[in-house]
Amino acid sequence: MNSHVSELIELLSLERLEDNLFRGQSRDIGTKYVFGGQVLGQALSAAQATMDSAGEHRDAHSLHGYFLRAGDIEAPIVYNVDRTRDGGSFSVRRVTAIQHGQPIFFLAASFQQQEDGAEHQLSMPEVPKPEDLHEAPSLPPEELAKLPSKVQRWLARRGPFEFRHVYPRDELNPPKRPPFQQVWFRLTEPVGDAPELHRALLAYASDFHLLGTATFPHGISYYQPNVQMASLDHALWFHRPFRADDWLLYSIDSPSAQGSRGLARGQVFDRSGRLVASTAQEGLIRVVPADKAGTPLHAKG
Repeated sequence: MNSHVSELIELLSLERLEDNLFRGQSRDIGTKYVFGGQVLGQALSAAQATMDSAGEHRDAHSLHGYFLRAGDIEAPIVYNVDRTRDGGSFSVRRVTAIQHGQPIFFLAASFQQQEDGAEHQLSMPEVPKPEDLHEAPSLPPEELAKLPSKVQRWLARRGPFEFRHVYPRDELNPPKRPPFQQVWFRLTEPVGDAPELHRALLAYASDFHLLGTATFPHGISYYQPNVQMASLDHALWFHRPFRADDWLLYSIDSPSAQGSRGLARGQVFDRSGRLVASTAQEGLIRVVPADKAGTPLHAKG
């Protein structure tokens, strides 16, 4: 297993301090603050680790989180889990992520034992197969050198996930285009079969490229120094079993942007066309005067 994948799995495997208390480390991937997907994936891992009191096996089916403060990359994060309810079919966990004595993130997660019932789904968009697409080419070194050091690290990284865009966009010189995109992605190496791990991996990856879709109609990008972007919340629903180490299609749209906030929605399909998960996120998108510009609050894809 390569170092990027093993590092991510270690990142999502929290240290248990007490029955309901966990500690996770952070990974600097070129963002100014802790990557939101990391906190989301770790909070889900903490919630899943407390399902021993629920009796029958139950799987996470929905998550709703709020980002309260920017996370410090240099400090560990403590996750405090409240075992809110274990009912006849459903369980609920509330997770508070804490750094420097203050909450930085809240999560509510719902779990359900497996049941049969009515089933339907929307069809997967007709797009090229991932094998017919290529990874985005690297920026020329002379162009990369013009960017802030954090952005350079973000663009130059070889992360644990591979992304192939159906309709690539030049993020340094972004054109105006409708707020839609489709991205194939997968973990770069196979991992074990534990569904809890694959859900945490998808939670991590679901924060890539989501909010950025809301910038498309405006011809702006998070790489521009006068654009500030930050996740405000994140929702994720798991519909059907999947593997994060096989190709998944992330189909994203942004129905609205207003009040310096953008809303983005995503559907995740597996290669066979099954809808396996859905997402939604609202985030800050603020264009500031050039003389007040600084490093973006969060780097977002």
